[in-house]
Amino acid sequence: MTHFSLGHRLPYFLAKPLFGDRRRYGTVVDDSDPDWKYWIQHAYLDFYDQTQRGSIGEYVNQAGYEIMRAVNLDGANVLEIGPGLIRHLPYWSGRPACYTVADIMPEMLQRSRAVLAEHDVPFQEQVLIKNTPQLPFSDGMFDVIVSFYSLEHLCPMTPYISELVRVLRPGGQLVGAIPAEGGLAWGAGRFFTSRRWFKNHTHIDPDKIICWEHPNYADQILASLDSLLARRRLTYWPLTVPSIDLNLVIRFVYEKPGG
Repeated sequence: MTHFSLGHRLPYFLAKPLFGDRRRYGTVVDDSDPDWKYWIQHAYLDFYDQTQRGSIGEYVNQAGYEIMRAVNLDGANVLEIGPGLIRHLPYWSGRPACYTVADIMPEMLQRSRAVLAEHDVPFQEQVLIKNTPQLPFSDGMFDVIVSFYSLEHLCPMTPYISELVRVLRPGGQLVGAIPAEGGLAWGAGRFFTSRRWFKNHTHIDPDKIICWEHPNYADQILASLDSLLARRRLTYWPLTVPSIDLNLVIRFVYEKPGG
């Protein structure tokens, strides 16, 4: 199956307001940039809380979480990168033996810790080193890796995904969802939601943050996953047609060969 999206291939003057000014800013974060510093230090958590909780953003994200029903976590050693509030927990099938949460932001791990403790889930946590794909876990350590709305953030993408594959045991599964980034529906939706939030709450240039927060398009992510893992399930929401441009969320289950 070839993955394709028209949205980010539109003429530049049309693609720029939907997917950021990539010609000007590129996709690699400039940590010294004042807009980026303000975003990370002051705006990010407010944006997360206001656009992902009790809003259309939460509704869209919930559609992705349903894929967890397709994977059995009972007795499994599980890893999640960028877990946040672990909002997919109500969709779990089975109880993990240990749930490892990992993030570059300790404040986000505090939120994850509280959720897991509340539900009495055995867990470990790991603060990751920023700007390196290397994970501090041994080869084949995990039975299941959970990744919701995180693969679009990884730069450079392929080394990070290769690390996920390395720490997944043969026959283990990678389960999660990504936004249909680069698709027409996703770009238009962000234009009327997230971009409006930036305008109303900050002086940050959203064209810059969009490029740096979401360097990877959905078609690129799926192509990378297909090259490294065996696809077991791929579904689209809200429409069932396999189109990045017409949907907002892409749900997946991949398996590491050799099990």
